[in-house]
Amino acid sequence: MLSELAMTPQMVITLGLLILALGLYVSERIPVEVASIGLLVVMMVAFHLLPVQGPDGRNLLSPEILLSGFGNPALLTVMALLVVAEGLNRTGTLDRLVDGVGNLRLSPSVLAALALAVVCVTSAFINDTPVVVMFLPVFQALAMRAGHGSSRLMMPLSFAAILGGMTTLIGSSTNLLVSSALISQGLPGLEFFQQTPMGVWVAAVGFIYVVFVMPRLLPKGESGGLGGGGGGGKQFVSQCVVAAGSALDGAQAAAGRFRQLPDITVHLIVRDGESVFPPYDDVVLTAGDVLMIAGSRKALTETAARYPGLLSVPEIHDDDDDEAPVPRPAVPTVEQVMVEAMVPPTSRFTGFSVEQLGLNRYHNLVVLGLERRARMMRGPTAGLRLQAGDVLLLMGRDNDIETLRRDRDLVVISGSAGLLPRVHHAKTAGLLFLAMLGLSATGVLPIAIAAIGVAVLLVALGALTARQAIGAIDAKIVLLVGNALALGQAMEATGAAAFLAKALLLIMGDVGPWVAVVAFFGLVSLITNVLSNNATAVLFTPIAVGLARQLGVDPHLFAITVIIAANCSFITPIGYQTNLLVMGPGHYRFIDYAKAGLPLTLLLWATFAIGAKVVWGL
Repeated sequence: MLSELAMTPQMVITLGLLILALGLYVSERIPVEVASIGLLVVMMVAFHLLPVQGPDGRNLLSPEILLSGFGNPALLTVMALLVVAEGLNRTGTLDRLVDGVGNLRLSPSVLAALALAVVCVTSAFINDTPVVVMFLPVFQALAMRAGHGSSRLMMPLSFAAILGGMTTLIGSSTNLLVSSALISQGLPGLEFFQQTPMGVWVAAVGFIYVVFVMPRLLPKGESGGLGGGGGGGKQFVSQCVVAAGSALDGAQAAAGRFRQLPDITVHLIVRDGESVFPPYDDVVLTAGDVLMIAGSRKALTETAARYPGLLSVPEIHDDDDDEAPVPRPAVPTVEQVMVEAMVPPTSRFTGFSVEQLGLNRYHNLVVLGLERRARMMRGPTAGLRLQAGDVLLLMGRDNDIETLRRDRDLVVISGSAGLLPRVHHAKTAGLLFLAMLGLSATGVLPIAIAAIGVAVLLVALGALTARQAIGAIDAKIVLLVGNALALGQAMEATGAAAFLAKALLLIMGDVGPWVAVVAFFGLVSLITNVLSNNATAVLFTPIAVGLARQLGVDPHLFAITVIIAANCSFITPIGYQTNLLVMGPGHYRFIDYAKAGLPLTLLLWATFAIGAKVVWGL
């Protein structure tokens, strides 16, 4: 009975702060970061004036203890894994896997199912967000190949990534934070695969629903309207000069294409002033050859990253220049940014050739390609005369791109900027990632040490800059989790967690462990769709531990329940960030998530109930 546990002022404060935190995080009227810091300050002041005395007379909720969450190993591990995921993304480590799936010659339905399976498995070991970002163009192309709108595949992509994330300890930041909350309660943390049996059981049933049932519940949308889909999108023309000793020197065409230039079409070869037109059967490139090529932005970006300087368009200078231009130092590849810039009708560059622009001299920018919608252009790119509406693909430092934005003669297209991948570090990043998985899964090193070590090595070896590594860390997650861990400590120290556990048992009546764990799963899976999954996990873990202790059950089972339920963020687009990522490309409304996600949540609830009996024997 609740009367067995007296209400203290500290307990009332803690429960009040819990309700306030839930309200602020759900409404988001105040930024999450501000709300988290504000709540933390209130806790420190409140428990300094009303301390919670321990057996030795020390304050159990001193500022040092409440702030210790920011040095929590799980939070540091989450931050390190975000850096590792950024490294895999920046170096294009998984691009071959993504391209391989997209290029298989299978029926659209089979290929979609296979791609979803790859997403599910990959997200068990990599943060969900970069996985979804990488596979977005693949699923857009699949939708076009199948002849229907992207709405049939975008939401399944997000849900498959979420399902895979619940199967291992590092599959989601939520899982690590629950393990950390257990440690803060004085219990051992979760092992790498401890949640896997139940996670795989629930995820497998959910995956079947996502593949076979869910597409029928989603809006059909309109086919053919997918930007960046399988058709390749914009085609930029560019030119490259074969340098002596380069990868193209001595390259021989096979079936009219050059192996060193995948997904790029060679329209013309200029050799000793003579033009060589396709087909290029048995043509061998030699130093000095000028190639006019065409390809998508993705293809040109990969070529520029693989062969630095290859796509640089030479510039010419007026004979009456008084001073020769002072060459700037070469831009390190890791700092280079790709951006698209349009020539407006009022630009003074109209009628200029590409080589006369002087972008390299005055802006430290390199022209990689030119896109003109009216017609396909032939002839050396450097001599092409610009027209209003032409789009240039440029490469340079981020601050030089920002300087260009102030130039009215070229309009930088909003949202087109992207960092050049460091492809020559892809193998290194992949091996380091596999080493991290192996060392942590076998128990040779704790996941915290392995993840932080790999994150440091990625920066030390040049796969990421320090700025990129810092930028990969989400400040919102850090502050939210730090505050939630402090609130969890307050719930345990003041007895608020035990009070709520007894309250839940009183509401449910005299029930056994199976009914309690199933009911608790339903409650957490509902809350996670209106509150962030990380906040839900950390706030409810102390309650889960209290319930387990009241029922005499292993607390780890209730902790795993929190993990799986907190990952059931399917009913609303705000439930998880990957849901928001696919909302635009899929043209979804808020109600579409409820139509497809609510049946999935109910199905997983029933699946978990069966698993609690069969897998755990409750």
